[in-house]
Amino acid sequence: MAMGMQDLMKKAQKMQRDMLKAQDALASQEFEGTAGGGQVVVKMNGHSDLLSVRLKKEVVDPNDVEMLEDLILAAYRNAKEKTTAASEALMGGLTGGMKIPGLM
Repeated sequence: MAMGMQDLMKKAQKMQRDMLKAQDALASQEFEGTAGGGQVVVKMNGHSDLLSVRLKKEVVDPNDVEMLEDLILAAYRNAKEKTTAASEALMGGLTGGMKIPGLM
């Protein structure tokens, strides 16, 4: 019985190391979200940190600030969806599809 517990602990430690490596790899990736046919582009890393926002001149209308705000939000959400999908794919492979709170 002790040997089974020891094997389980070794597997758990290996999974933890693999997950940390995967999280580091994910953090170094960049994801781009777009809205308005590419008029608004945001970039974020795998930790969902916003890295940049690019706006085409024609999307900036001082008389319609709300539209620009909506486009920025839509581009952010698009990039966030991509980071979430990449994280779920990466972590799902490590956890065998188990949903572990705080990892996905």
